[in-house]
Amino acid sequence: MTIPALDHATTRYSLPHAYWMGRAAGLASLDRDGIEAQANAWGFDRVRYFESTHKMPFPIEDTQAYVMASDRMIVTGFRGTEVAKIRDWLTDVDTPPVPGPGNKGFVHYGFHQALQSVYPQILDTIAEFRDQGQSIWFTGHSLGAALAMLAGTRLYFEQPRLLADGVYTFGQPRTCERLLAAAHNKAFADRCYRFVNNNDIVPHLPPEPAYTHVDALRYFDAAGQLHQTMPLIAALQDRAKGVGADLFAPETDAIRDHHLSNYIAAFEKNLITTS
Repeated sequence: MTIPALDHATTRYSLPHAYWMGRAAGLASLDRDGIEAQANAWGFDRVRYFESTHKMPFPIEDTQAYVMASDRMIVTGFRGTEVAKIRDWLTDVDTPPVPGPGNKGFVHYGFHQALQSVYPQILDTIAEFRDQGQSIWFTGHSLGAALAMLAGTRLYFEQPRLLADGVYTFGQPRTCERLLAAAHNKAFADRCYRFVNNNDIVPHLPPEPAYTHVDALRYFDAAGQLHQTMPLIAALQDRAKGVGADLFAPETDAIRDHHLSNYIAAFEKNLITTS
């Protein structure tokens, strides 16, 4: 199998680019040296790493992110978190949401605080690195997916009101309520892509109706095939297939499907099919 190289000149959606944004989301889980080494290997000559430790009434211990830049592209990636660490506080709806970017709607308090701990530095770094009008991308998995979506939203609805070329998220939890989601969907039409792998549990948290999802969904079915749309009945039937597969696995299907490595494997399967 030959995966197309990362195209630094792209400004639009493609399956190979989505794959590379998934790889970039995984990059955020490495340490500073690992991020810099891999970013350099991908053709990014400038890299900056961010980490912030939190002191707040949520079990989010820290936020880790990076910005990498080439002469054509700037990518900001946010680290995800394990399901075991994310599940409890994602289901906690006792803490009131806070006003969203540009005072549009509301967002989950924990996501807001986690992003705020690194966002000012990220904003300054993007401004510093963007010296040739490079395209701008945000990516993340799990918790990192929520932060990527919010960072792109803040960049546009707050100063400098800069619309990112793309926001790609993988296993994103519900992040905001309907007013902010509607504003985001209008601004980021054909720019935001939210990938969900079959029975991944995290996109079902926190519970509705307090929180909802932004567009646009891209769904991997139980066989790993990517769909742009999935009718409700078909989706329920497909999820049942996923639950029924490999019942004796050490992890439940809902947790196994959340691993970023399984998203990457599904992308590779689809790239083989379309090549």
